[in-house]
Amino acid sequence: MSSPTGPANGLPVRMPRPRPAGRHRRPEPAVAPEGAPALVLAVPGAPSAASRGLAEEIVSIGRSELPGLDARIGFLEGDDAEGSEFPALSRVLTSVAAERVARAEFARAAGHEVPAPTGPDAVVVPLLAGPDADLLRRTRQAVMDSSAAAELAEVLGPHPLLAEGMHVRLSEAGLARADRARLFTVTTAADGIIVATTGGEEAVQAAAVTGMLLAARLAVPVKAAALDQEGSVAAVAEQLRSEGSTQLALAPYLIGPEAAEGLLDTACKEADCAAAEALGAYSALGKLVVTQYSAALGLTQGAAAH
Repeated sequence: MSSPTGPANGLPVRMPRPRPAGRHRRPEPAVAPEGAPALVLAVPGAPSAASRGLAEEIVSIGRSELPGLDARIGFLEGDDAEGSEFPALSRVLTSVAAERVARAEFARAAGHEVPAPTGPDAVVVPLLAGPDADLLRRTRQAVMDSSAAAELAEVLGPHPLLAEGMHVRLSEAGLARADRARLFTVTTAADGIIVATTGGEEAVQAAAVTGMLLAARLAVPVKAAALDQEGSVAAVAEQLRSEGSTQLALAPYLIGPEAAEGLLDTACKEADCAAAEALGAYSALGKLVVTQYSAALGLTQGAAAH
C-alpha cells in the first residue's frame, strides 16, 4: 500500500533530477521535423561496394545526429534499374517524390485531412569536400532529370572539421603529431603539407582555406594543389622545398569516391612524398551532411527540435 507521497514500507523513491537552469542547461536534442524532406546523399565516382559502405556509414552518423531523418543514397553514375544496389540519384529522387504523394493519398483515403505539401521533396547533399564544378553540374542535371522538387545543398567544405579530419589522417599515417600539446616527437612528421584536391580552381581555393586551418593545427607550411591538373602537385612540392621544407606529405582534400583511381599515387611519385588516406567515413562528415541539409531548409538546431 502506498501513500500519496511514496511507498508505504519506507522504500526509497527515485525522484527525477531537477533540470539545470541558465547556461548550464543542456539543449534539447534535435529531431527531424514531422514530414521533413528526405536527405539524399549524392555519391560521385564509379559505384563500388567500398563507396556504398562509406556512404552508408556517413548516413548512419547523420541519422544519429538528427533522429527521425529520412536519409537515402543516390549515385551519380548509378543504375536506373529497379532494385539496383547502386541506384542512380535521379531514380532515388523520383522514388522519394512518388512516396510522398502515396503517403498523402493513403492518409486522405483513411479520412485524414492532409494539407497541401510545402517545401521540397528532398534535399540533395553532394558528398564532396569542395566545389567540384563538373560533379556539381552533373548533380544538378540528375535533379532536373527526376520528377522530384529537390533542393541542392552546399558541398561540405571548407570547414574546420575537414581540417581536423585531415590532421587525423596525417597522424594515422605517422606524418603528423596527433596533438601539438604532446611532447613526444614523430620522426616521420612532415614539415610541409600539400593539400591536394580535384575539381578545378574553385575547388583548389576551398582546399587552400581548409589548408590554412590545418596549418594552424600543425604549425607547418601548407599549400593547396590540383590532383587533376598535370604538374600542379609537383610544382607546389618544389615551392615548399625552396622555402625550406625537407619532408613533405600529401593530405587529400577528398572524401574518396570523387577521385579517379591512381591520381594520388601518381601525384605522390611526381612530388616524391608520402600521403595520408582520404577523409573517407570520418565521423565529422555525418555532422556536416546534416548541417548542410538543415541550412538548405533554413533550419536551426532549435527549429529542428520542433
